[in-house]
Amino acid sequence: MLWIRFLAFLLAVFVPALYIAVTSYHQGLLPPSLLISISAQREGVPFPSFVEAFMMMTIFEVLREAGLRMPRVAGQAISIVGALVLGEAAVTAGLVSAAMVIVVAITAIAHFVAPFYNFGITQRFLQYFYMILAAVSGGFGILCGVLFTLIHLASLRSFGVPYLAPVAPTFVSDWKDVLLRVPRPWMTTFPRMNKTKRKKR
Repeated sequence: MLWIRFLAFLLAVFVPALYIAVTSYHQGLLPPSLLISISAQREGVPFPSFVEAFMMMTIFEVLREAGLRMPRVAGQAISIVGALVLGEAAVTAGLVSAAMVIVVAITAIAHFVAPFYNFGITQRFLQYFYMILAAVSGGFGILCGVLFTLIHLASLRSFGVPYLAPVAPTFVSDWKDVLLRVPRPWMTTFPRMNKTKRKKR
């Protein structure tokens, strides 16, 4: 379903950045019990949250690229098992916290929902972009990055059609295939942004 893909995209892009922002700048947003648990896990970690997240995400990306070049049967299993083994070893050695391993696992699973490889590259670029912004100024940096991304997307056009149509500009009659796919018999009209003389499909 489309909304599941949207949710996976948001998780893949924002979870590491939110972890960095919350643990570095916005500890007051966490419940006291969760804050105590994360603080106890990070007590012996020698790196700040950004270095910890950057290191773990980079290691997973290396494993992912290695898995793509392995035989198809073993490729995905090697990347996932390798990430879990290295994550467990890193936690045992005190290099990263257990919460960071959970963040990497959530992000990795969400990355696998990407419909094709080039879209996954865009996800990873945005993920590192928001991680840097979160390390610099926390949640405010993430918000500024989101606004910059939306402004950039709204300024793009594909074959003369706005990239975010029919959401921006808004055409409610064309929202039949934005978050949910409606039954095919309901898709009887062309989108208004097509600028075609034909009204019916």
